[in-house]
Amino acid sequence: MNIHLSLAPLISLIAGILILIMPRLLNFIVAIYLIVIGLIGLFGTGNLFK
Repeated sequence: MNIHLSLAPLISLIAGILILIMPRLLNFIVAIYLIVIGLIGLFGTGNLFK
């Protein structure tokens, strides 16, 4: 039995749960997400989230 977890869906799930619990975190989670995606785009490590 192989269980393969991808990183992006796991992060999305955790972020969604945190936003449901504490809606004030939405601004911080979106900001962190945009910064991380921007850094990944700049440094070309796009294979990390596949």
